[in-house]
Amino acid sequence: MNRAKHVIYDYFISLGISDDVATYLNMVVLALVLLIVIFCIDFIIRKVLIGIFSQFASRSKTNFDDFLVKNKVPRNIAHIIPLLIALEFNALIFNDFQSLAVFFERGLKVFAIVLTLWIVRSVLHSLKDYFKTLANFRDKPIDSYIQVFMIFAWVFGVFSAIAIITRIPFINFITGLGAASAIIILIFKDTILGFVASIQVSINDMVRIGDWITFEKYGADGDVIEINLATVKVQNFDKTITTIPTYALISDSFKNWRGMTNSEGRRIKRALFIKQSGVKYLSEQEVEELMGIQLINSYLKTRQQDIKSYNEAHQINKELLLNGRNLTNLGVFRKYIDVYLKKHSAINKDMMIMARQLAPTTQGIPMEIYAFSSDKRWENYEYIMSDIFDHLIAALPYFGLEVFELPSGANFIKE
Repeated sequence: MNRAKHVIYDYFISLGISDDVATYLNMVVLALVLLIVIFCIDFIIRKVLIGIFSQFASRSKTNFDDFLVKNKVPRNIAHIIPLLIALEFNALIFNDFQSLAVFFERGLKVFAIVLTLWIVRSVLHSLKDYFKTLANFRDKPIDSYIQVFMIFAWVFGVFSAIAIITRIPFINFITGLGAASAIIILIFKDTILGFVASIQVSINDMVRIGDWITFEKYGADGDVIEINLATVKVQNFDKTITTIPTYALISDSFKNWRGMTNSEGRRIKRALFIKQSGVKYLSEQEVEELMGIQLINSYLKTRQQDIKSYNEAHQINKELLLNGRNLTNLGVFRKYIDVYLKKHSAINKDMMIMARQLAPTTQGIPMEIYAFSSDKRWENYEYIMSDIFDHLIAALPYFGLEVFELPSGANFIKE
């Protein structure tokens, strides 16, 4: 290159061009030649590297190398050699123009920093795509980790580039930023909050990709599809997307249904409101009629015998049902619910099964069913719960009970 420089310079001098102009034209020609050579070398190396990587990726068993090609890692690596060539010949070409030599040298060093960041980002994106194909990492917030690392990398890169441009030593430049830390914190407040929140969410395992969460404040009710540094994306069941700030996961309250999905059943917790006026003691004849219900036949026989023995032993006057011990239609119905749930094929028998009577309200007496369906899928869960309550509502009249309903206009029409 040095010999070519003198040859071109001598050629311009032989044309009668002045020394200063010849030196300038010599620099321009050499710069253009170097630029063309660099572009050619970059093109060749890029094609060769991409071809080698593609061939290797098609033959290897792992798909990580496929993601390297997809995220342009070979393409970015191919720029390294042309950059080194440019740095090597920069001083020679601009030897007579020191200001330009310094300018282009700094520019090439800044480009080297940017190229390094491109390569790092491409590799990290390849790792992200690869980890998402692995079952153990599919529900982890890989995006957040990568974004945190890239933020530090970009900050380091920007500071390094400014230090190169200003010719201030990097350590001195970082030290000088201490005075501006308050402004930096104010500008990057949301990023810092998101960074801290991402770490806490990951360490405490609060949310994973694929979790069903309910966040009433933001109207989110669905599956988490993405967790990154600033936001958490939730695909609601109506297929809309709700975006939640990451720091809201640690500052506000939300419900994560992972415990339910990982358990052996999904909870059924719903009540029937029964008219209080229908509650009464059962006579012996009414008990005999209810013994026709197979699920509680043995219970009624045993219970009625115990009650009769008690009343006889204590000489209770049974001409009035209030005296002594008695069965009520509501109590028998509660027992019927309990037995019915324990016999139901869709109820998990290893988890809690309970029919409980809650405090009376102005809408009647709540009879709550508390049990767990074996099938946790939403559609099947709703079907099971509806099937149970269909049966219980239809069974109420057999016990002389009614479901409470507010009166409608038809109730006030006189016949």
